[in-house]
Amino acid sequence: MPSIHERTYIMVKPDGVQRGLVGNIIDRFEKRGFKLIALKLVHASPEHLQKHYEDLKDKPFFPGLIKYMASGPVVAMVWQGLDAVKTGRVMLGATNPLASAPGTIRGDFALAVGRNICHGSDSVDNAEKEIKLWFPEGIVQYEATLASWIFE
Repeated sequence: MPSIHERTYIMVKPDGVQRGLVGNIIDRFEKRGFKLIALKLVHASPEHLQKHYEDLKDKPFFPGLIKYMASGPVVAMVWQGLDAVKTGRVMLGATNPLASAPGTIRGDFALAVGRNICHGSDSVDNAEKEIKLWFPEGIVQYEATLASWIFE
């Protein structure tokens, strides 16, 4: 059963930051009813990114991915809400933007797999690992007064 307290990690990649899409992406998550509980601008080291993308280390594109992701700042965020992981991934769209539906972030803003604007956690377990990696200092919890108007 999905929880309204489920958390997901969403990252605006360097292409999204450079293109000025951060505000638009935040706006979409807020309008959907999710609560922002952590946010920071980070210029991640290759070592940090290797930990984040550890599951892809054997892929031929891994070195290029790390180089690209370390080429500029990213915006790291944690969003909380009902079925946050699954819904967040639907909002982002398919990894290949050309297969993403219009109305999704990738479907509206991206054209290439290697420049697909955002990363989103693919499971609740991975979300918690990614949150710990990107926010070792912890997150901020607060009561959203609109929650009763969003959730049953």
